[in-house]
Amino acid sequence: MLISAFGAAISAFAGDQPSISIEPPNLHGPRPLQPQTAKAAIQDYLDAWGVLSNALQQNRADLLDRTFIGAAKDKLASTIKEQSASGVHTVYHDRSHKVQILFYSPEGLSLELADTVEYDVQVFDHDKSLVTERVHTKYIAVLTPTETRWRIRIFQSLAD
Repeated sequence: MLISAFGAAISAFAGDQPSISIEPPNLHGPRPLQPQTAKAAIQDYLDAWGVLSNALQQNRADLLDRTFIGAAKDKLASTIKEQSASGVHTVYHDRSHKVQILFYSPEGLSLELADTVEYDVQVFDHDKSLVTERVHTKYIAVLTPTETRWRIRIFQSLAD
């Protein structure tokens, strides 16, 4: 079962890390999904949240290169550019993820997942905290396999 196969990876998210819930795949496509493929894609997706947090906190779009491509990378890089130009940065602390794979393309070239996520976002003007907000929303992500990992091509909050 996917959940038990992913158990070892989840145990790495102890302490101050977010709670992670992996739902069984609910595939709407013709291709079967191997457990090791699902595990790798979900792990890379969850790792991307840490990369995103660091990039937004440091206002460094180059940090996105490892995990984001295409429209997702362009949109996030634009956000970082706007933040930097206005002298602000944001700190994200994800609290929980409930992830489910929804689609795996027939050629194996993309995978869609849904994530019900809860996180805190704090906005700073230089070192002064302006606002802190807890966000509960759902993300849809489309991942594409590359040479060594899955990278996020589409990353869309349903609140956007």
